Amino acid sequence: MKIALACDHGALALKNTVLAHLQELGHEVKDFGTYTEASCDYPDYIYPAARAVAAGEFDRGIVMCTTGIGVSITANKVKGIRCALLGDLMSAKLTRLHNDTNMMALGAGVVAPMLALQIVDTWLETPFSEEDRHKRRIAKLMAPEK
Repeated sequence: MKIALACDHGALALKNTVLAHLQELGHEVKDFGTYTEASCDYPDYIYPAARAVAAGEFDRGIVMCTTGIGVSITANKVKGIRCALLGDLMSAKLTRLHNDTNMMALGAGVVAPMLALQIVDTWLETPFSEEDRHKRRIAKLMAPEK
């Protein structure tokens, strides 16, 4: 799977952990940054990653900051993106089954690295259910973008 990855300075260590894990699993990953702990503005990194996912250049995207809130809001501003802020395994599974999310967000100050990797794995491994009721709801959810 092709995965876009991005973070701000508050999640650099977690991003690097997730990056290594994804590469170890054989995924093709592009790191959109940031690359240092110097204070930065997360939209500068999140928008390019989200746009790349929306354009179909990547299958999925994972974005991170200290809480995951700012990066999830940013990603969701890009037309075609459905980004879920995740902090538990059940949400990781259900957001794929029910919402067919194409991006996920993590808060490095909220989710420990081991749990974060489990969330990432669950989210990546769970397919969309393809159930009509979920397709209908997603269509309604995305309608304002048309």
